[in-house]
Amino acid sequence: MQTEPVDLFVIGGGVNGCGIARDAAGRGLSVTLAEQGDLAQATSSASSKLFHGGLRYLEYYEFRLVREALKEREVLIRAMPHISWPMRFVLPHHRGLRPRWLLRLGLFLYDHLGGRKILPPTRAVDFTTDPTGAPLKDIYRTGFEYSDGWVQDSRLVVLNARDAADRGAEIVTRTRVTSARRGDDVWTITLEDVETGKLSERTARNLVNAGGPWVAQILNGTIGMDTEEKIRLVRGSHIVTRKLFDHDQPYILQGADGRIVFAIPYEQDFTLIGTTDVDHDADMDSVHCSDEEAAYLCDFVSDYFRTAVTPDDIVWRYSGVRPLYDDGASSATAATRDYVLSLNTDGAPLLNVFGGKITTYRKLAQAAVNKFCPSGAWTAGVPLPGGDFPWDGAAPLTDGLLRDYPFLDRAHAGRLVRTYGTCARQWLGAAQSAADLGHDFGATLTEAELRWLRDREFALTGDDVLWRRTKLGLLMNEEQKTAVDAWMRQNTRGSA
Repeated sequence: MQTEPVDLFVIGGGVNGCGIARDAAGRGLSVTLAEQGDLAQATSSASSKLFHGGLRYLEYYEFRLVREALKEREVLIRAMPHISWPMRFVLPHHRGLRPRWLLRLGLFLYDHLGGRKILPPTRAVDFTTDPTGAPLKDIYRTGFEYSDGWVQDSRLVVLNARDAADRGAEIVTRTRVTSARRGDDVWTITLEDVETGKLSERTARNLVNAGGPWVAQILNGTIGMDTEEKIRLVRGSHIVTRKLFDHDQPYILQGADGRIVFAIPYEQDFTLIGTTDVDHDADMDSVHCSDEEAAYLCDFVSDYFRTAVTPDDIVWRYSGVRPLYDDGASSATAATRDYVLSLNTDGAPLLNVFGGKITTYRKLAQAAVNKFCPSGAWTAGVPLPGGDFPWDGAAPLTDGLLRDYPFLDRAHAGRLVRTYGTCARQWLGAAQSAADLGHDFGATLTEAELRWLRDREFALTGDDVLWRRTKLGLLMNEEQKTAVDAWMRQNTRGSA
């Protein structure tokens, strides 16, 4: 039971909230974070899963945001090489849309705004000879190839929370903040366990509202404070199909409506397609990829690929609501992706976090903690759990697992490296055979892995495991998924 106020109480277990908790705990602050669902359950697990500068943001003159994001790409890739790695994006030239000279200019700026040390520069591509041209229609003959990064977004959030906990933070999931009462020097926060309804109380010297799409609802309702600051809720939807091409390079495709859509190799056997930008006016309980959005994405990529994509090809779809700071932009696409940190000191300090994008989460967290503790920034270059190996060292790590655990095959070992990095050895332990890992639920998921996810990564249900800590739900049948969920519910003893 808490007896002294913590230095910082964070509402929200998305990427921003967990990033702030990690940074603050690493500076020696006492921290509690409360999340009403699972970590990364909403927006932070529904991104396009890219560490990128945002090439199209250059058209909206967001040069500061793009520069910061470009600089961060390599910082982040180095800090989490197990869950993030470089990718070479293919941009076909579409006659009648952005002219070739404009694409070249934009990519020149993209190459030089943020500096590059490990990522190769842009190059022109002849699709009549390059393998990336094979899936494209004949009308697309030339284009460009440039660098950006991939990230497993849900794991990014969980590993930030794990590191925060390892540094002393209290991470509380499935716990809703029902009220936050402000005093001159301290906040009194009431929590409700969403499973049992049990109430508890915490006190904190400073409060951070990192509620994402709920930030305004928390501010106006839970905290009970009026504000003129507004957010714009924009829904971004994605679809996943069986893989549309055999190489490992993603495409960035232009549309006649001014939008761009990515088609990205995903989980070895699939292609991820997205995203849409639609103002979300419904409540947060009705966030889903609509049939209209799915059809839009199918039609969009079908304009480029030889083989048309139809809704029948979709194996999974997901949608998230981005809480963008309302800058009065005329469209959801044009709304800024920059973040705004609003500090209110009329009593115990309150920091409200508006907007942001996944690539700049660490910079946002650093700037947020600086509001309370101006010195001691430390996260640049410090690896997340399991990421303590070179950015290009995944293959040697996989070889090492195959040598020491010969019952693994290469695909299994590779998945473990790309999920847990060096931490895979901690739960593989002294296993001499597959049987030593316990029951195999399918798709290489075993009891030993479930125990790790339960004990070290805050997982409590089958969905936590299959759709956020991993994406093995794509590979399992309903019976297998049900068995995973049953095991988790029968064997859960806590989230830390």
